[in-house]
Amino acid sequence: MPSNETSPRVIPPEVDAEMTPAVRAFVEALLDRITQLENGRKTPQNSSLPPSTVHPHAKPAAPKRKSKKKRGGQPGHEKHERPLIPTADCDDVKPLKPTECRRCGGKLSGNDPEPLRHQVWELPEIRPHVTEYQRHRLECPACGETTCAELPCGVSQGQSGPRLMAFTALLMAYYRQSKRRTAEFLRTLLGQPCCPALTVKIENQVTAAVRPAYEDLAAQLPAEGQLNIDETGTKQENDKAWLWAFVARMFTVFAVRATREATALTTFLGEAFHGVVTCDRAKMYWHLGNLQWCWAHLKRDFQAMIDSGDPRAQHVGYRLRHATCELFEHWADYRHGRISRAALLRRMGPVRRNVERLLLRGTQCDHADTRGTCRELYGHRPWLWTFLRRDGIEPTNNAGERSLRHAVIWRKLSFGTQSASGSRFVETMLTVVETCRQQGRNAFDFLTRAVEAHLAHQPAPSLLPGV
Repeated sequence: MPSNETSPRVIPPEVDAEMTPAVRAFVEALLDRITQLENGRKTPQNSSLPPSTVHPHAKPAAPKRKSKKKRGGQPGHEKHERPLIPTADCDDVKPLKPTECRRCGGKLSGNDPEPLRHQVWELPEIRPHVTEYQRHRLECPACGETTCAELPCGVSQGQSGPRLMAFTALLMAYYRQSKRRTAEFLRTLLGQPCCPALTVKIENQVTAAVRPAYEDLAAQLPAEGQLNIDETGTKQENDKAWLWAFVARMFTVFAVRATREATALTTFLGEAFHGVVTCDRAKMYWHLGNLQWCWAHLKRDFQAMIDSGDPRAQHVGYRLRHATCELFEHWADYRHGRISRAALLRRMGPVRRNVERLLLRGTQCDHADTRGTCRELYGHRPWLWTFLRRDGIEPTNNAGERSLRHAVIWRKLSFGTQSASGSRFVETMLTVVETCRQQGRNAFDFLTRAVEAHLAHQPAPSLLPGV
């Protein structure tokens, strides 16, 4: 089997001749330590390090063979075109008729019953729609008291309407624009006077409007039969914080909390949750009891065994990684309908026995990290195979990883939040955007209706499935 182990460094003879024994021993110890670190270095392929930790121009350890295909669409691929909308739905129709024959120059007249249709889409001139409310103050002829007319129910006390507030919130939360750039976009493209301070005010108003829907989803989590949970680090007021994602089948709840401990799980799931949690091997999940460990994470753990440099650990790692690939092949056949569930269980029998036999062998390995990983996996081996016992459970936490992708990009651009109210805005808006995506709903329409209901002091619209 090939090895990724780095060869030990050697002191050049001319340098070695000038060193004292004490200095030589010290330098040799340093070089040995450097070699050990290089042999056991962590990468996104053998650990949970994010891909962003690797320089974008760094050469891969084992480059793939370059494809001979050219970039872009390949010959014979399915053609994709934007369909034409009905002529009756067009804002303007311009008939174009030739006046003379292109061959002999003769005059032409008449109509083509099926003319070639060409449609051009263009942005309309964008101008803010401003409504002025003139509140008259009238004096009572009887007592002389002055009374001023109230604003109609549902009209904002500020100068921003529901659609403008919903759009501003989406610019910051979904399209990942800073407050300054959001204000500049509103000024230059929409002709809407705005400054960063106004975006903060709008942020707080939208959070208050959508918060009831968020709390309803959070209250629904303990009743779910299966959840994908993942977390990632972030910052709040320059302090360490954690962004949690709880992914159900039809909705997702995000939460920014100051801790990664199990107390965050208890806050949302409580004692009433008895479903299955798909997650990585982090120990704060263990008290939940009914887990499915993510095999994509396990595959990286097995790659770490291969990269350890220890021959016995490498042997176990290669065979475990091969068994993982075989597991994914069988799961793909089942997911795409090529085999039945009974066939999946039949195929996975030998894979399961092979994996558990290899893990048991790895518990006797001389390499400490490999031995510890194998002991943990073998000791909790039922959590490797929950997807075989329960239909509807997947062997990976891809749903949790996908839901966090947008949030991770936002964090990378914004460096976290500067206040608790900013964190509430982020978790609320991420919840709305991801849940609307799962349910096929328009996030802008939902936010607009939520702000309208908030201004009119009416119940907020719900994001609960089936409501």
